[in-house]
Formats: sequence, structure tokens, C-alpha cells
Amino acid sequence: ALRRLSHYLLAHYQKGTRPVRDWRTTTNVAIDLMVYAILSVDEKNQVLTTYIWYRQHWTDEFLRWDPTRFDNLTQISLPVESIWVPDILINEFVDVGKSPHVPYIYVSHHGEVQNLKPIQVMTACSLDIYNFPFDVQNCSLTFTSWLHHIRDINLSLWRQPELVKFDRSVFMNQGEWELLYVLSRFQEFSVKSSDSYAEMKFYVVIRRRPLFYTVNLLLPSIFMMVMDIVGFYLPPNSGERVSFKITLLLGYSVFLIIVSDTLPATAVGTPLIGTYFVVCMALLVISLMETILIVRLVHKQDLQPHVPEWVKRLLLEQATVLLCIRDRKKFSRSRTQSSDISRQVDNNDSTAKLNHYGCEDPRECETVGGARLAPAFAGQAEGSPLMHGVLREITAIRQFLEKREEFRDVAHEWLQVGYVLDVLLFRAYLAAVLAYSITLGTLWSVWRDA
Repeated sequence: ALRRLSHYLLAHYQKGTRPVRDWRTTTNVAIDLMVYAILSVDEKNQVLTTYIWYRQHWTDEFLRWDPTRFDNLTQISLPVESIWVPDILINEFVDVGKSPHVPYIYVSHHGEVQNLKPIQVMTACSLDIYNFPFDVQNCSLTFTSWLHHIRDINLSLWRQPELVKFDRSVFMNQGEWELLYVLSRFQEFSVKSSDSYAEMKFYVVIRRRPLFYTVNLLLPSIFMMVMDIVGFYLPPNSGERVSFKITLLLGYSVFLIIVSDTLPATAVGTPLIGTYFVVCMALLVISLMETILIVRLVHKQDLQPHVPEWVKRLLLEQATVLLCIRDRKKFSRSRTQSSDISRQVDNNDSTAKLNHYGCEDPRECETVGGARLAPAFAGQAEGSPLMHGVLREITAIRQFLEKREEFRDVAHEWLQVGYVLDVLLFRAYLAAVLAYSITLGTLWSVWRDA
């Protein structure tokens, strides 16, 4: 029965002409699409590779028979090369995929033809990677007859649009991309006011799963930024903070070199995460510059000038109140008082030593070079070079101690300025990092939930 029916249908069949008895009759082709897998998304070349199950359905008026004459056969499979097949193509095709060849199609006794085949589709798609790795891509597959006008071949949807939209029954949902939905739309178009063509558009909307990129890209960068913030708690007058910041900056540079191949690259734009990495690198550089500035201020040098009065008034008085640094001011006062007390003690000791040798005032001894002595020792010390040498040595020691104490006071003042400036810059840096992180987190959360 199968052989007789196949011979009956194909004996005088002409596959080169459209299968209608009246040329005015339009051949209606119903198409359907199910996405099986997202194979690859090439952001650089703007190419989407998908694997779909494609189905066509049309009526062939020359492939009809009476089932009672052929052992009640209502359906038969025929070679696809032996019958007429509509020239339905995808406009976005950029390359021929490795699709398996299906040599047969089904024909029912009413002349209804079903062409079912899987297709590996490589199509051009305008990929927007600005929101990477929380991006959602919308790629279209446009099916149309390349030659026949809408009067000859018209297109329609096999199933209801709602059924096509959320059909994930055959989709492999274990890859990087998640299928959200498939929209369908019919439209007509014409080229240079010529006859119209029918086309059926399918919009494949997919979303990237960001877990891999969050763990391997975002979290290490966030950890490094947290370590940079924690590094501000190292003492500013030690050199460990500078070496720590430099090591952190070098580590972040190596991290960017490693992840550069993971980021998508296009000639159109840069993803936001690339800008995020650049800004993080800039923040690390700013943090290092701030640390170098603070270390330069608090470093003790013998030729440091006094802190200008406007700096004292701005940082040690107004900034401490603004930043709620009460203990710094108290420590500064206590340190100044202790310096005055020690200086007074040194002066008293020097005066006592000089008075022991008969000078009521050390300046008098210094003025006359130690020539004015007490009456009890005037006769013995008159013109004694030994006594004059001792007095000069004591005076030099006193001047040296006073100079050293003055240097200590200057270094202490610069240390206080450095501490206050360090707190001020740290809080400004922390506010900038928090504002930047909150902005990016909000944007990515909105894009992910959109």
C-alpha cells in the first residue's frame, strides 16, 4: 500500500510549480519555532548561535488521496527532494550551521504537509553588553519567502502566541544563558514600493546567569577595595601603610590582566563592569597618593618649618570639631604642656648649676664669658680658662636641648596635622567608595529585576 500510494502521488507530480490548481489561490504556510539551546553568544562579532526545532505546515492540492483505496492509509512520509517546499529563509542568517539533514516530510490524505527539522542558526544580533554580566539580549529571527509575494505565499503562526511565548519544554536550561520568552509578530513589508512580502518575526529574549562572573570578577575586586579601606587603620607615621598600598595596587593590576580575557569586547562600547574596574584602580591610586602625602607630613625632619597658623586653625580646631576628634585636641594640649614643663625644668637645672658657680643669672655669665663670679670664688676663678670652658659647654648643652625640644614640638604639631588630615581624607575616600558602590549596586539590581 505504501509503494502504490507513493507511486500514485509522485508519478505525475511537478515539484517546480506552486501546488495550487488555481494560480490565484494563496499558499498559506504556518510556521512554528521552539528554542532547544543557546550554543554561543559572540559579542565581538555580534553573532548569536542557537539550536531550534523548526516546523512548517502548508496544503499541497496535488497530494490528496482516498484512504479507502490504499488500505486506510491517512499519512505517508515522502522524500523532501520530491515535492515542492516553500523558500522560507531567515533574514539574519550569517553562516550555515551544522544542522542535521532530515530527508523526509509527512503528508496527510487531505494534502496537509508537515516539514519538521532541527536547525542550527547562526544569526546577526545587535548585542548590548553595557549591563554585563546582568545583561538581557533580544535577538530576532525573521522568517520570510525570499522570492514569492504575499499573494503567492502568506505566513501565519502554527500555535497561539501565548503558547509560543513561554514554551520551554525542550529548552536545555543548564547553560550560561536563560531563555525568558519568545515573542512572535506578523508583518508585511515592501521594497521600493513593489509588491509586499509576508514575514514572521520571532524575538528570542535571553538573560545571562551572572553567578560565575559575580564570584570570579566582582567579589575579588570588592575584597581588594575592602582591604584598601582597612589599610587606613595602619599608623600613618609608619612606612608599612605605603608598602601595603603598593602591594595591593600591584595585585589589582595582575587581577585585571587575568580577567581581561573574560570581559566581552566590542568596537561599539565598553561594559559598565570595565568602567567599574578602571574606577577601582583609580581609587587605589588616589588612596596611595593620600598615604604618601600623610607620611610626608608626619615624617620627622630636623629642618621642618613650623605649622602655619591658618593650618592650625583650619585642621586642629575647626576640622577636629567637624570630624568629632575630641581626643586629638586634648592630646595636643597635654603634649604642649608637658613640653613647657620639661623646658622649665631644664632651665631651672641650668640656672641652678650656674648659680652653684656664683652666677645669679646665667645670661650674665654668658654675656661676660663667665668673668663675673661669686665673691667667694672671684679670686680663684679670675682668668681661669677651665671655668670659662665649663660655662661655655653648659650653655651649648642648654641651647642644644632647647633646640631639640623645639624640633620635637614642631614634629608633634605636624603629626597632629597629619592625623587630622588622614581622618578627613579617609572619610572622604570612604564616602566616595560607598556612593560609587551603592550606585552600581542599584543599577545592577534594577537591570537584573527588569
